Amino acid sequence: MPTPAHRTRQPRVPALPTAPPAVAAVFATYPQPLRRRLEALRRLILDTARTTPRVGALEETLKWGQPSYLTTESGSGSTIRIDRINSEPDHYALYVHCQTGLIAIFRELYPELTYGGKRCVVLETSADLPEKALRHCIALALTYHSARRKAHG
Repeated sequence: MPTPAHRTRQPRVPALPTAPPAVAAVFATYPQPLRRRLEALRRLILDTARTTPRVGALEETLKWGQPSYLTTESGSGSTIRIDRINSEPDHYALYVHCQTGLIAIFRELYPELTYGGKRCVVLETSADLPEKALRHCIALALTYHSARRKAHG
């Protein structure tokens, strides 16, 4: 049956890949409200990688027991980790390597976000995900090494 002329076709968004068993097992340990937030953050990381030029496929694994996202294929970026903040049950975080200087860049660009020292962006389970800012921060992390190579030569 033909599609009516007034309907427009929505572009297909690729299905979210299933997490590797070890990562899925960690997600299963989170309380439901936190799990939903971390799954949304995971989806944002994977989608940002898919739509950012020269990042390539991410490796999803565990580092320090935390779901982690590595640019193994391209080597373009720094590892991103996500997890709950154990000392603050209503908070979770997006972690980057503390020696990259990424958090300083994020702070300059997005002073409205909350940060945990030089290593993470702190998020609240009761608040909406600041998607636009986080997507940009994630893209900066996923291209950190390629941007440095380009800048140095």
